[in-house]
Amino acid sequence: MTERRLLDAQRRRRQAAIAGHQGDEATARALVGDDDPAVRSAAIGALQRLGALVPADLTLGLGDLDPGVRRRALELVATLRGQGPAADVAIVPLLDDADDTVVEVAAWASGEREPAEPGAVARLAALAREADDGLVREAAVGALGSLGDPAGPPAILAGTRDKATVRRRAVIALAPFDGPEVDEALAAALTDRDWQVRQAAEDLTEH
Repeated sequence: MTERRLLDAQRRRRQAAIAGHQGDEATARALVGDDDPAVRSAAIGALQRLGALVPADLTLGLGDLDPGVRRRALELVATLRGQGPAADVAIVPLLDDADDTVVEVAAWASGEREPAEPGAVARLAALAREADDGLVREAAVGALGSLGDPAGPPAILAGTRDKATVRRRAVIALAPFDGPEVDEALAAALTDRDWQVRQAAEDLTEH
């Protein structure tokens, strides 16, 4: 991108951000289809701030060619907790996105939906066990804990045997659940070599 084009894109991105604070829906909406992905991200964020976001805006963002725009649309779905304009927008397909950073945000957003999107728990459980990316496994485990679905514990328990960052999240994710296997996992976590895992287990077992 030439310096001139970069400056023009920065100007439009500022326009989109300002529009969201000044009640200027027309400008924000005009920039949703901008050539620059950062401008598109700013524009859909501005529409949300204005209370003017509609399902078509989210659908467009979720299907954008740029992963940054897809992540921004997912963040908005999470902010809305799957309500309002996000109620009928499907994000489970993004749990299979080609970009791991998108999958990570999709997992987090899936855990914020109320209720869970059909198919989300099964896909999150698979990601928690099988995803190559540790951040994806961590986000999937956390989402399963947030959803509190009865099908979640086996994958969360597997996470208590993963690397330290996933183990920490998995211990916290066990909070909504009980039973012998949960008690056993928490007992093991109390002696984990990672102090943050031990602390998380202590916090849960004290209550």
